[in-house]
Amino acid sequence: MEFLQGQSTETAVAVAVTVVAVAAGAAFLLLLLRSSKKPKRCLDPENFKEFKLVEKRQISHNVAKFRFALPTPASVLGLPIGQHISCRGQDATGEEVIKPYTPTTLDSDLGRFGLVIKMYPQGRMSHHFREMKIGDYLSVRGPKGRFKYQPGQVRAFGMLAGGSGITPMFQVTRAILENPIDNTKVHLIYANVTYDDILLKEELDSMVETYPDRFKIYYVLNQPPEIWNGGVGFVSMEMIQTHCPAPAADIQILRCGPPPMNKAMAEHLENLGYTKEMQFQF
Repeated sequence: MEFLQGQSTETAVAVAVTVVAVAAGAAFLLLLLRSSKKPKRCLDPENFKEFKLVEKRQISHNVAKFRFALPTPASVLGLPIGQHISCRGQDATGEEVIKPYTPTTLDSDLGRFGLVIKMYPQGRMSHHFREMKIGDYLSVRGPKGRFKYQPGQVRAFGMLAGGSGITPMFQVTRAILENPIDNTKVHLIYANVTYDDILLKEELDSMVETYPDRFKIYYVLNQPPEIWNGGVGFVSMEMIQTHCPAPAADIQILRCGPPPMNKAMAEHLENLGYTKEMQFQF
C-alpha cells in the first residue's frame, strides 16, 4: 500500500509539473504570436486623421522638415512604398486646401512620419505649413497613388527628379537600399535651379557613400556655383544616356518634377527608345 501511495504521489506531482509546463508553453506561444503581429496602420484611405506636429526644423529660407507623432511609439503610418498621402489645411484666406505629399520616412520608422516641405510665397498649402507650430495637428488621408513597389521587380531604376519631386524617389531609394535582400540598383538624376534648392542633399550623399555599388546620383543645376562638377542647364538626352540604365525589359525610369520638366523628359525618353511600359510618372 505504501508503495502504491508513493506511486500515486509521484504521478500527481508529474502531472502537475506537466500541466504547469504546458501552461507556460502556451503562454509563451501566445506572447510570441502577439509580438509577431504587424503594428496597426494609422492611415485611412477614406477619412482624414489628425497627427500632432512634434518637430519643425528650418533647413533653408523656404524649406523645412516636419516630424509628426503617431498614436504610439510602435505605430506605423501604413504607406506602401512609392505612394503618397493627402494633407489638408487652410490657405491665407481661410479656405480649405488639399495637396499630395510623399513622406521621407518609411514604416520602419516607428512612431513617427516626416515631411520635407518647400514653401512657396503664393502656395496655398505652403501657407498652412508655414504657420504650423509645435503641438498643432495635420489632417492626413491615404494611401494614394498608382505605383506599387515589390523588391526585385526590376534590375535597375533610372530616376529623373526636379525640385520637390525628389521625395518619392528618396522614399523608394531608401526602401531598396535598406532592404538586405533587394539587389536593385538606382541611378538618380536630380535637377534644381541653384545649389541651395537641392533638397535632402546630406541624406542622398550619405546613401551614395554607404551603398556606392547600388546607388549613383548626378546633380544638375540651372545656375551652378563657380566651382561645380555636376551637370549644367536642363537635363538632356545625353545626360540620361550617360547616367541612367539603357532601355531594357527589366529596367524602369521613374520621373517626378514640374510639368514642363515632365513633358521634356517624356520626349527625351521616347527619343532614346524607352517604351511607355519602361516609364512611370509620379
